[in-house]
Amino acid sequence: MSEPASPQVPPADASTEPAPPARFDTLPLDPKLIRAVADSGYLTMTPIQAKAIPIVLQGRDVMGAAQTGTGKTAAFSIPLLQRMLKHENPSVSPARHPVRALVLAPTRELADQVAENVKKYAKHTQLRSVVVFGGVDMKPQTAALKAGVEVLIATPGRLLDHIEAKNCVLNQVEYVVLDEADRMLDIGFLPDLQRILSFLPKQRQTLLFSATFSPEIKRLAQSYLQDPILVETARPNQTASTVEQRFIAATDDDKRAIIKQILKERSIRQAIVFGNSKLGVARLARAFERDGLRTAALHGDKSQDERLKSLDAFKRGEMDVLVATDVAARGLDIADLPAVFNFDVPFNAEDYVHRIGRTGRAGASGLAVTLVTKSDARLIADIEKLIKRKIELDTFEVAPERPRYDRRPRDEGVEREDRPVRVAPPALRAPVKSADPFFDKPYEASTRDEPPAWEKAKAAAPVKGLSSYIKPKKQVAALFGAKKPAPAES
Repeated sequence: MSEPASPQVPPADASTEPAPPARFDTLPLDPKLIRAVADSGYLTMTPIQAKAIPIVLQGRDVMGAAQTGTGKTAAFSIPLLQRMLKHENPSVSPARHPVRALVLAPTRELADQVAENVKKYAKHTQLRSVVVFGGVDMKPQTAALKAGVEVLIATPGRLLDHIEAKNCVLNQVEYVVLDEADRMLDIGFLPDLQRILSFLPKQRQTLLFSATFSPEIKRLAQSYLQDPILVETARPNQTASTVEQRFIAATDDDKRAIIKQILKERSIRQAIVFGNSKLGVARLARAFERDGLRTAALHGDKSQDERLKSLDAFKRGEMDVLVATDVAARGLDIADLPAVFNFDVPFNAEDYVHRIGRTGRAGASGLAVTLVTKSDARLIADIEKLIKRKIELDTFEVAPERPRYDRRPRDEGVEREDRPVRVAPPALRAPVKSADPFFDKPYEASTRDEPPAWEKAKAAAPVKGLSSYIKPKKQVAALFGAKKPAPAES
């Protein structure tokens, strides 16, 4: 089966095509949306927003490809809210608020973040939005859905649960967004996506946004998008030019020390450290805690409530280090994050692009450090092939750690916090003297050559009737009041 041709943007005459607007207030948007965007602190558009928003406003299907951190969420949410304003009404009846826009995201954290942005842009309107994802109780989500909602943001698995429970009806959906679609395919959501799309009307506007496009994504677009326009603002799988990328040769034992040293030398106040396994992330988080860093762990074995609390605490600046698996690699927007560390090289090369995309967002500078061991050669080759750049490994000299000190006072009852006392290892500590000096005396061998007195008496009186070649039994001194043996008869 031949691969379908990827959708292309028809060539346009540069003299007739208008330049994309640089400011939001130049777009044909409702004043309520422009005010909400201004309240969020945004005045000028990113390249993906400038190219995609006018096309979405025209009602065309779009495939949007851009570097992570360039504002893809606003590129699809703002124009969809503008198009749905015609359905805005103050009615309290759930029937007047059917689901008209459906946004599908691969992870719970990304779905929650998209929902926050949609609420922020729609706060001056009467359009309702809600987010549903797994790992939490369905009852509050069910109540919100049955009250009526225009914009539904969901992860595929939990949305199917609500559809089977008849908590939501999707027969009036006009707009569908597949956010980070490549990630949804990577984690096996294709059957769920196909089931969900089968519940939707065939006449709809479909938008597909992702930082990377694979042949599978293009085949998905060929099946479910109608004459889509491909909007690209950068070469696919390209990393942001504002991110300083370093690859450091390291051993497993030195990785944590290297991260701590870089954090200290560069005065980095916050960083995300990515690992490949849930167990490894949990252990690494505990190790950083022992080192005195405020640390939170984020991985799939955590409950959804724990994951949201950890992420929220990190965004508020209450944590120094967030140790996470790839659940935090996609779409999460953490303002002014200065650094990202790859404690483990990702198994999937495309995840490298997404991981380092957590820093250097919206034009800011950032640092991405990847720690490479000898066993990571194949994974590094995959990253080189993806980003089309030769990777040079740097060496790093790990400074010796200072000895640990015990701040307990040297003398009993005397506070000496200003002069820490070094605690010697057990082998070097002076032995404690016992109370009885007899036990401290060295061993002395006995100098007596003669046998005990009772053996002398027995030897003087040989037993009658025994051969001279038979040695008599030894007699032992009586203990605990035992009776002495009777003397032998003569």
